[in-house]
Order: sequence, then C-alpha cells, then structure tokens
Amino acid sequence: MAKLELLSPAGDMERLKMSVLYGADAVYLAGTDFGMRSFAGNFTPEELPKAVEFAHSHGVKVHVTVNTMPRNEEIAQLPEYLERLDDAGVDALIVADLGAFTLAGKYAPHCQRHISTQQSIANYECAKAWYDLGAQRVVLARELNLDEIRHIRENTPKELEIETFGHGAMCVSYSGRCLLSNYMTGRDSNRGACAQPCRYQYTLMEEKRPGEYFPVFEDEKGTYILNSRDMCMIDHLQDLMDAGVDCIKIEGRAKSAYYAAITTGAYRHCIDDIAAGRPIDPIWRDEVDKISHRVYSTGFYYGFPGQYTEHSRYIRQWQICAIVESCDESGLALCSLRNKFPEGTELEVVGPDLKPFSIVAQNMTDLEGNALPEPRTPEMKFYLPLPQVVPPYSIIRRAVDLSAK
Repeated sequence: MAKLELLSPAGDMERLKMSVLYGADAVYLAGTDFGMRSFAGNFTPEELPKAVEFAHSHGVKVHVTVNTMPRNEEIAQLPEYLERLDDAGVDALIVADLGAFTLAGKYAPHCQRHISTQQSIANYECAKAWYDLGAQRVVLARELNLDEIRHIRENTPKELEIETFGHGAMCVSYSGRCLLSNYMTGRDSNRGACAQPCRYQYTLMEEKRPGEYFPVFEDEKGTYILNSRDMCMIDHLQDLMDAGVDCIKIEGRAKSAYYAAITTGAYRHCIDDIAAGRPIDPIWRDEVDKISHRVYSTGFYYGFPGQYTEHSRYIRQWQICAIVESCDESGLALCSLRNKFPEGTELEVVGPDLKPFSIVAQNMTDLEGNALPEPRTPEMKFYLPLPQVVPPYSIIRRAVDLSAK
C-alpha cells in the first residue's frame, strides 16, 4: 500500500519553509486572488515563483488554491492568473467552480486539477464525473465516514486520487458553506473572509426591550450551539490508508508558522512509522498537543463527532520563544527572538527531523558577545548555547499556559 501523501499549509513564505523543512510531501498556498483564505499572508506574483522554486528544490510539490466562486468581472481575469501559475511551475490547482476548472485545463495545461472540498463530493458518481472531466484528484466532503470513503474508493478509477482532511479546524456549516459571516459582518466566508461568528458568545434580546440582554444557557457556562471541535486523526492514520485515502491535508493556512512546523513534523514521523511497520513513537504523537488547538475530535470519520459544550476557547500551553537561524559545530545557536524569556527558563528545542529535548537558558549573549540576561526585543538576534548541533528553523519553546480563561 502506498504511503499517505502529507499536504501541509503555507500561508506565507515563512510558513511554507516550515512545512517543507518539517516534512511535507506537498504544500498548498494561494496567490493574492481567487483563494479561500484572504487573511493568510498569501503570495504575490513576485513571491510565488520563489515559493515554487524553494519547495521543488526540496522535492516538495506545490498546490495552489483557486477555490472561490468567481463573479463575472473576476472570471475575465482568471486566464491571465492561471497562465502565471502554469509558468511558475505550480504542480496542481485546487478548484471548486466548474468554469474555473475548465479554464484551468486550457490556460494551465501543466497543472493537475484537484476538486476542492467546497464541491461537497459525497458519492462515487460525483467523483467519477469529475474524473471524466479531467480531474486528477478529489478532496472529499468532510462529512463522510470511513465506510463511505471506502465505498467511493472501490467504485472509482484507481487513477483518481482521494484526498481528505486529517487535522485542523472544522466548520459548523456543511462543507464550509456559511452565510452567517456575510449577514453579521459583511465578510463573505465563501470568498475567503470569514469572521467566524460561530465562535461568538451570544445573548438573547427581545424585540420590544432593546438594550436588555438575556443570557442563553446550554449549561451554567452559557451556550456553544455553533461550536465545533478541531479534527485530529494522528491516532488513526492506518484506518485512513485502509479506506483508500491517498493524501491527508492539514488545515491551517491562516495559522502560525509554529503550527505549520509542529503539525507537519508530527504527522510526518507518524506516517513514516506506519509505513515502516513500526509502532508510532509517542514523542511525535504528543506534538499535536503542543500547538494552539480546540478540544480534538475525529470529525465524522467514525460517525457524528458530537458537541463540545465546555467552551470554545483555544488550548494554548506552549509558547514559541525563538527560531534558530544557524548553529555551529559546538552547538552555539544564532537565534531570532519571538517572545521574551529570562535566563534560567526551562526550554524545549524541536526541529526538522529533530526529536524534542529540554535545556535551561543560560550564557546568552548579544551579537557583540555581551551577556544577555533576557532577550526582549522581537526578532532581535542573540546567541544561545545548545548541548548539540541543531538544524536551521529549529524552534525554541517553553511550557506556559496561555489559554483564555
């Protein structure tokens, strides 16, 4: 059985480098137009070829999202945009609109066409129809269980690849088709600008009593009727493979570079362990608990995930302190600060293909060699002695509970 392809998010160049270096087989990103995450950094026409070049130099493919539903004035601009993607060497386009799909075949002939989860592909006839039109891959609706996915795999051409979401935020609406954000904020969730009103805390106001707010109680803590948990399938990768999934996607183009690195590294090592017939190393499985996340579930893979009513807050129990830019043979690391920390702080270091290990911050210096009791200025450069050599883009973090109360 072929190893699962790992598809990781790349919201900007830093996040792309993290996903690539921490083990992604492919990354997905967007240009400045036609993508479903307008608040991710995204890539300008000048940046995109550089992103493709970096990924390809590490043997990693690049998938570009072209998955909004273009309006008339936008569709006229799409051919030129598709030609730029084709010229840049993009490997695949993720599309949802049939017109965009057709134009992609004409103006980006060197790019594979993958059908976005926005199309809500939930049966094998729909998947086959897209294959007959020229799609190389379908991203199935997130609402399917493993038996339904297996049935689709058994009744579609083996050349058609199947991709599913494996980790990250889930949407309360079917396949993300929501208008709540549009009505409440004017930000269109289907055009990449969702304000996530499903996470708001709501009260009730009676029509003839303006300004008088009544609490809505699901329990003593309030109501979370729209709340969805995050998905985490790291403990069930073999089940995904057995169902015929070719690729799992980590959600999160709008999330941090730290998130991209840690989730990618965790899934990379767990997938490799399964492929090699080894038990999963728990040190990598535990990494997904060290990122900012909501309470985990397994989505719809084993049936309805159920509602979590305790809270809708993120669990944040680790903070990134610095990024290693280089490290000499003695273990002296040149670091770039992200969050201040004083000498004596207990830290943990993790990097590309580098198991986490603990240190205590000591003997830090500035670039001139002066003692530095506490690096404080964001992105300042400083030296931190480490007990071993680590690769660039290693992450220095500390355990601290930053969860909202």
